[in-house]
Amino acid sequence: MAQQGLIHVYYGEGKGKTTAALGLALRASGCGKRVLFLQFLKGGPCGELAQLALLPGLTVWRGQEGMRFVEQMTEKERAETLQNQNELLARAVSLAEAGACELLALDEVLDACQEGLLDESLLRRIILRKPAALELVITGHKPAEWVLDRADYITEMIKRRHPYDRGVAARRGIEF
Repeated sequence: MAQQGLIHVYYGEGKGKTTAALGLALRASGCGKRVLFLQFLKGGPCGELAQLALLPGLTVWRGQEGMRFVEQMTEKERAETLQNQNELLARAVSLAEAGACELLALDEVLDACQEGLLDESLLRRIILRKPAALELVITGHKPAEWVLDRADYITEMIKRRHPYDRGVAARRGIEF
């Protein structure tokens, strides 16, 4: 009998949402599960990519390379990002519905929706029609109430202190 998959939501202003999702993906891969890890609103280099490529059964999909911060995007870049990310999630949803992955992580998907850079109906589709065995991981800053209503695990990351607030830039290998 297939194991029942659940919905995990990691959200909040604190550091650690992606790190938690990566930890779960690492564990699932180590147990032989097929993992698809999607990173929304991320296109620059980050330390986890090289290591994730070494893990059997773990695939990472990301936005286009060189993506700028949302507030720096032109209208054309926003439109291209919306199209790219909709296509990415639609492909992932199709794979998940076909049973081609056992854990689907949607990193920063909540922010992509809130910024108007992802069609929320695609997120709604995978959450409301999630295959029974699929483990689904969702991260971002502010989940809609309907997302929380469907979640089995809800973890809120609360920032108490962060070096960025003192002007310390993100450090390679720690924050990215």
